[in-house]
Amino acid sequence: MVKKVVIAAAGQGTRMLELSKDKSKHLIEVKDRPFLAYLLDNLLSAGYRELILVVGFKVELMEDFVNFYEAPKGIFKKDYKITIVNQTEILGPKEKEYGTACPVKCVENIIGDENFIYLYGDNLFSVQDLKSMNIDDSFCYVAGLKHSNPEKYGVLIKDGDDFLEKIIEKPREFVGDLINAGLYKFTADVFEKISEIKKSIRGEYEITDAISLLANDKKVKIRIIKDFWLDFGSPDDIKRVSDFLKDGADKVFTKKTG
Repeated sequence: MVKKVVIAAAGQGTRMLELSKDKSKHLIEVKDRPFLAYLLDNLLSAGYRELILVVGFKVELMEDFVNFYEAPKGIFKKDYKITIVNQTEILGPKEKEYGTACPVKCVENIIGDENFIYLYGDNLFSVQDLKSMNIDDSFCYVAGLKHSNPEKYGVLIKDGDDFLEKIIEKPREFVGDLINAGLYKFTADVFEKISEIKKSIRGEYEITDAISLLANDKKVKIRIIKDFWLDFGSPDDIKRVSDFLKDGADKVFTKKTG
């Protein structure tokens, strides 16, 4: 069983404008709770018990959040562990080294040779979809989601029924409608591949570049998620997430397209 989950939450979230001036977007409140609390709720409810928060902006606020976080009913503090890892202390400021591969790089000593889940702290998935990624085998997995506007995202290209051939970022022509939902299960093989990647054209170290190297070795499979993928990146998303939580998780939501 996969026990550890790495949550990328080092960024400030500048698209949130003034709302993230003094705290990271992960801590902006929705219905009187930080957004990140809902993600932790679902991870714990899905059975994961070792959560690793990779943080950077306003670390002291993240520490306060963890200290005061209340888990879902029936899950007690003694039953789980939340570890904070300071990305800035390990890699330096974002001007030096930054990108979606960096949080994974920061936890190599903690993970060791174990399998683990990786996702972003500004995304919300259902308990059932989080459970479905708990696959304790020798392959890596990327969560895929059917989307009506795949050209806005990374599109997953299959190699046969299950394996990933490659990821095409924001394709100009239609190549498929299965997009990368930003939810992963990794083996320790990912650390070696991260050490091999270079900065992207955006000047960042991208986790998808490491995944592409793993796919070349036939080590990545695709797992289709069935419920929802909810993003929390701009001020408009506050009402959207609030409405979703108010109405319940019986709706199917995907990341907004505009």
